[in-house]
Amino acid sequence: MSDEVEPGFVRVRLDLSYDGSAFSGWAKQAGGRRTVQGEIEDALRTVTRSRETTYELTVAGRTDAGVHARGQVAHVDLPEGLWAEHREKLLKRLAGRLPKDVRVWSLREAPSGFNARFSAVWRRYAYRVTDNPGGVDPLLRSHVLWHDWPLDVGAMNEAARPLLGEHDFAAYCKKRDGATTIRTLQELSLARGADGVITATVRADAFCHNMVRSLIGALLFVGDGHRGPDWPGKVLAAGVRDSAVHVVRPHGLTLEEVGYPADELLAARNKEARNRRSLPGAGCC
Repeated sequence: MSDEVEPGFVRVRLDLSYDGSAFSGWAKQAGGRRTVQGEIEDALRTVTRSRETTYELTVAGRTDAGVHARGQVAHVDLPEGLWAEHREKLLKRLAGRLPKDVRVWSLREAPSGFNARFSAVWRRYAYRVTDNPGGVDPLLRSHVLWHDWPLDVGAMNEAARPLLGEHDFAAYCKKRDGATTIRTLQELSLARGADGVITATVRADAFCHNMVRSLIGALLFVGDGHRGPDWPGKVLAAGVRDSAVHVVRPHGLTLEEVGYPADELLAARNKEARNRRSLPGAGCC
């Protein structure tokens, strides 16, 4: 995957959001399953009258089935002539063509070297849960998890602190062949709102598969008293999946924001993001 745009094309950045309830995740899939990428690419092909040509999107972070996004970012390379012809009306035409559970909020020419995935320096997610004995507000049921035990937010924050920094998160990730599970967790904090909903803010340079939902699952076990505050750190240090760590349901998770460096740092960031990481002291031999 190159950061260079082919001659005759222009790279366009898309900022978008979606309710993931009825989607089988972001990425296109075989078998006709409904995905966010598929819906946007189909709409883009229709409104630009591109017929059989599909302009493929690259996204900052692929979300799983049922996960929402408020601040997702993607890019697409379009022919210069097509972009010049449609750029003024493209946003409104997409609004008229896209289903109501996905919206593109802005379309603009990206700076040189921009790559929605590899240029990102962090992604910020929120996971929302309530321990209200009566359950979840019906108006929030698609975005908030109900946990039927009282939760101690202070204990959960205590348990979260040892997880911050650069670690191998193999114990909290679904392993994928050839992919590293080393990540830098920049923020993991929880706060209870006036409405009783607890929001966990999770920010990292990148996430491996199921990482956020596994971390939240571990913290919930601490919050309801089933485990002590030192348990999530012990699981991390063990480096293997623990059957007691549950991957919580996806509907409480929302990708809130993606961060990028200044334009002049994009090329360096892209190169850094492609390097396979190892922890200090982890040699090759």
